[in-house]
Amino acid sequence: MAAAALAQLFEGLKAFKGRDRQVRLFRPWLNMDRMLRSALRLCLPSFDKGELLECIRRLVEVDKDWVPDSAGTSLYVRPVLIGNEPSLGISHPTQALLYVILCPVGSYFPGDSMTPVSLLANPAFVRAWVGGVGSYKLGGNYGPTVLVQQEAKKKDCEQVLWLYGPDHQLTEVGTMNIFVYWTHEDGVLELVTPPLDGVILPGVVRQSLLDLAQTWGEFRVAERTITMKELLQALDEGRVREVFGSGTACQVCPVHQILYQGQHFHIPTMKNGPELILRFQKELKAIQVRCREQGSGPDACSEKFTSHEPLE
Repeated sequence: MAAAALAQLFEGLKAFKGRDRQVRLFRPWLNMDRMLRSALRLCLPSFDKGELLECIRRLVEVDKDWVPDSAGTSLYVRPVLIGNEPSLGISHPTQALLYVILCPVGSYFPGDSMTPVSLLANPAFVRAWVGGVGSYKLGGNYGPTVLVQQEAKKKDCEQVLWLYGPDHQLTEVGTMNIFVYWTHEDGVLELVTPPLDGVILPGVVRQSLLDLAQTWGEFRVAERTITMKELLQALDEGRVREVFGSGTACQVCPVHQILYQGQHFHIPTMKNGPELILRFQKELKAIQVRCREQGSGPDACSEKFTSHEPLE
């Protein structure tokens, strides 16, 4: 038995085939940064981020024929680092296995539809806490959530809205980061998401949405604590426009209902377009499936696999 296998982590990123038939990864250096942070937190061996990214690049180049090219499809890339010391005991691993899995994936939303999800918000269940490892992408953060997901399904909810603290702070939606697009109580139109305070996973798509919104400069963009009390008050006052999750699998996923303390609260996300969500989806797709002009968005051109230039 390899007790050191208690130390294990993974990453998730995607390769896209563009309209020019080139294959590109979407902001992979952010995944490499996060993976190294996770490895150091678990006392797993450090690694050269550039070298690992080059290995992934070459692997995808070898298997580029497996990258689908229909709308909404991609090649999912799953790097894994796991301690595999053949001994019993709780200590830092002296050896580890690093490997990468590739898998073609279809569109998260079939056709051109965008299906909103309902959420179970039960403060009795906590995903992560201050001082813990919620900000790292570890397998141990996901296994315990399966039971809660099953509880959500029993109550006809598709996902879990994870709350934290006595004031019931919004943290994540299932395995996604959460965003609220509303008119704040000060009267300013705002896109807000919880801050990276050690409880929230620093999602790559999360950062990309923040970068895009800040580039537009059309509304305030904030990283700030959001409580259920604030959200319910804004709903009651008609100030909420859209609520959505963001993640590698779905990119952006609308929320239309929250079950909280035995009461269903309707979120008018779909009634409002959802204009912002669709705009984010369109912008992300434009970056991922074709190489836009530099300066037209954050990191508009991801790395081409046909290029032999060193990856950054």
